[in-house]
Amino acid sequence: MPDIPTVTLASGQSVPALGLGTWNMGDDSRKANAEIESLKRGLDLGMTLIDTAEMYAEGGAEKITGEAIAGRRGEVFLVSKVYPWNASRQGVIDACERSLGRLKTDRLDLYLLHWRGEHPLAETVAGLEELQRAGKIGAWGVSNFDVADMEELMTVPDGKNCVANQVLYNLSRRGIEYDLLPWCQERGIAVMAYSPIEQGRLLRNDKLIQISKAYQATPAQVALAFLLEREGVIAIPKSANPDRVAENAAAAELDISDEDWAAIDTAFPPPREKRPLAMI
Repeated sequence: MPDIPTVTLASGQSVPALGLGTWNMGDDSRKANAEIESLKRGLDLGMTLIDTAEMYAEGGAEKITGEAIAGRRGEVFLVSKVYPWNASRQGVIDACERSLGRLKTDRLDLYLLHWRGEHPLAETVAGLEELQRAGKIGAWGVSNFDVADMEELMTVPDGKNCVANQVLYNLSRRGIEYDLLPWCQERGIAVMAYSPIEQGRLLRNDKLIQISKAYQATPAQVALAFLLEREGVIAIPKSANPDRVAENAAAAELDISDEDWAAIDTAFPPPREKRPLAMI
């Protein structure tokens, strides 16, 4: 089994820095068995953080996740997300209960506001805090928040209890390195990187292919290794192929030279100025 690195959340919990995404799962019953088996394979390999959301296939991905973790709940750090229009104080509580039902569990380890919407942050945070006091969630965070959003969050009652911010981050989307990533790192707020291989588009990059061959690795593994090098970053690649999941897990074993990291920086330059927060 690969030695998966960990990230320690502000709540004190240690979680794998390489987890499992479920975006686009649960929307085709013909693929359900492969999706469930892929998640189980990831758990077997130590990728015991699973990220899902009520948005994904309108709860379908949560149901797939529930099937995959049946009998193994104690092994899993389970993350889900609430729609912004469900994120009033009572709405977030009701949405969480629905997610728990689909996941067939009595608690989430981490619950995220999927993106900002019409409800004031103070209301959402109040609902999240109530869920935490009730033992329904272990911790809470946000998703798709830029620095200004995070700074505003810090000003609302209990806003500083946020432990994570999930954003689009990969080699071709490095904008957060200019400001948001260091801002979160300074405050011990984990950054969860979704679409870490840019939905497969990075796999066709010639420079990444060239470097990966030198390590008898795949472009996906090098792209994931890039994120694993970053302090406080958790990558959540999604795959419905058990062999691809095993390939992703092996990224934790790559040791890229400084020279090749420099070559990657040339091919995928880090930002030199503020950029709008990228989203998919």
